[in-house]
Amino acid sequence: MLHENILVSINKQIATITINRPTKLNALNKATIEELNQALTQLESDKNVKVIILTGSGEKAFVAGADIKEFSDFNLSEGSQLAAKGQELLFDYIQNYPKPVIAAVNGFALGGGLELAMACHFRIASDNAKMGLPEVSLGLIPGYGGTQRLPQLVGKGLAMELIMTASMIDATKALQIGLVNHVKPLEELLDFTNTLAQKITNNSSTAIAKAIKAVNANFKEGVNGYHEEIKAFGECFETEDFQEGTTAFLEKRKANFQGTV
Repeated sequence: MLHENILVSINKQIATITINRPTKLNALNKATIEELNQALTQLESDKNVKVIILTGSGEKAFVAGADIKEFSDFNLSEGSQLAAKGQELLFDYIQNYPKPVIAAVNGFALGGGLELAMACHFRIASDNAKMGLPEVSLGLIPGYGGTQRLPQLVGKGLAMELIMTASMIDATKALQIGLVNHVKPLEELLDFTNTLAQKITNNSSTAIAKAIKAVNANFKEGVNGYHEEIKAFGECFETEDFQEGTTAFLEKRKANFQGTV
């Protein structure tokens, strides 16, 4: 499928999606959100893809924010719909995506860009990365899950400070507070991220999908994460991957997981 705003490549069971709007610092607009949804939907059903890497084109920005021109004249109803649709199509979709999605944050990740990175299952940053939620400086609040995911990642007090001050932090600070998992020189970012992704491809895709669901359950209101873990743990025993994994271990060989139930 051809896209106007993103590039998709697949190599060794790893798909890389690159947001490709360099003249706009890869800012998110409606079309880009829809294209990302389409690409992720297609990759979800591709059995040859086990991990997704999400990054931005160029050396300046992962995603520098939302495209403000698209909503500068919106009213209450239109603004609410913008946030709801974006969360449904992309941000919540990525958080609950059954395959690991890793954000390779190459440069600015601001507003919707940081929200996109936070929706991914974990984040690797380049050493030139700058992150923040500047929405209150525009008379807005984060609308793509930023008020929810940032406190989950860094704690309530620090999230409140970052949101209220609209401050940007650098990659070193982001690592210190747990917003990113690793920081690498820009020229090493994708290679390092691919190395981590390759390690993931060696493991059971079926088990990983259940692990994602179990971890996310802890952050859902009214859901007991421990109960979800017990349920998912039991379900693993009925999968072909469990049979292959335990057999390979006992036979002292590398498992050949097929990712099937």
